Amino acid sequence: MLPILVKNVVYHHINNSLLEKKKKFIEHLNPEEINEFLENPDDSTEAFSEFSTLHSEFLVLSRVPINLQQKKTTFSNENRVIEGEENEYRILQHHFTYEGEDYQLEIGSSLSEVNDLTFVIRFFILIVFVVILLITFLADTFYIEYLLKPFYKIIDTKIRRVNEPETFDHTPIKAASRDFRELDFVLNQMMDRIVEVFKKEKQFISNVSHELLTPIALLKNKLENLLQNESLDDNAVDKIAGSLKTLDMLKKIINNLLLISRIDNNQYEANEEINLREVVLDVQEDLEDRIEDREIRFVNTMQEHFIFTGNKTLIHILIYNLVTNAIKYNKPNGDIIIEDGFTEEQYFISVKDSGIGMDESQLERIFSRFARISSDQEGQGLGLAIAQSIASFHHVQIKVESVLNVGTTFTLLFEKAN
Repeated sequence: MLPILVKNVVYHHINNSLLEKKKKFIEHLNPEEINEFLENPDDSTEAFSEFSTLHSEFLVLSRVPINLQQKKTTFSNENRVIEGEENEYRILQHHFTYEGEDYQLEIGSSLSEVNDLTFVIRFFILIVFVVILLITFLADTFYIEYLLKPFYKIIDTKIRRVNEPETFDHTPIKAASRDFRELDFVLNQMMDRIVEVFKKEKQFISNVSHELLTPIALLKNKLENLLQNESLDDNAVDKIAGSLKTLDMLKKIINNLLLISRIDNNQYEANEEINLREVVLDVQEDLEDRIEDREIRFVNTMQEHFIFTGNKTLIHILIYNLVTNAIKYNKPNGDIIIEDGFTEEQYFISVKDSGIGMDESQLERIFSRFARISSDQEGQGLGLAIAQSIASFHHVQIKVESVLNVGTTFTLLFEKAN
């Protein structure tokens, strides 16, 4: 708006100057002066002009019939040619009657210098505006950075530690803003409640492991003792053996659910250096009998010696469950291929099988608890749920690719190489 304001101020100043000149001309007007302006008074079209040497101003007096509807005094910008030179002028037109004759007085002031000056002023305003905008932007950036420093500190030291309630820092954040102090206070209260719930859940898990597993162990011992009774017939022995198998399955389900709960609650340490190639070799040795029973070819093509920090027991369970899954759902005389490498600065391990594969509906619920690909297979449907929990605990991403009746590939993507 500043250039428009400058333009209006300049025009207002010129208008006042032209009005002042018109007033002086009218006040000193007399018949002799009109005759000096008009050499032929009888000619109604006769006009007389005066202009400065530099063509910065001019004055024109002419006989023009007055239209009653037109304004008495008007201002306009027009181009005029004076002595062959065309310039833009700010022109005052004044219509008046003197001794029964109608006259039109035009007084013009050149706008060339004014336009040059206005351009300079606009350009200067533009430069000042850009400079002020730049200074304001930099000042606001640093000021906002300073102003929001407590907020970023709250995010870094408080909110990002929600997954680790026991290590939460309750130290109040120093902040000049009352809003940030209130936010910090509310977060501390919220984390106190979370820590309390977290402790209760850990206590519940401990109680469950004792209250459920102890009766199962007692029942198992009693049933095993009954099997030693020689008076039992074959039918009773089969029923007791079936009951023992059911108890073993129940015990395994409870242990798996407790394992998932402990992982999700960060109850495991993750401070061991783990060589993934060694882990895969250990898993291969553990499952060697099952692999041979299914006549499956196990091909380990791992080339990298990738080492990262985590919980070795949990990583062993993760790889073990993926390989077990590949054995369980593989075809007779099928293949299991273990590969590793780096892609997009991430280390990966893939477990590929030539099994029954999965369709899209099965892929959507593959990591759900108690979800099984095939009802014909034994298991509780917790293996991949445990694998997902362990991967999340170690910030490892699991990708699954599968084609029905062709095979499935599980890929573990690790954040970075150590």
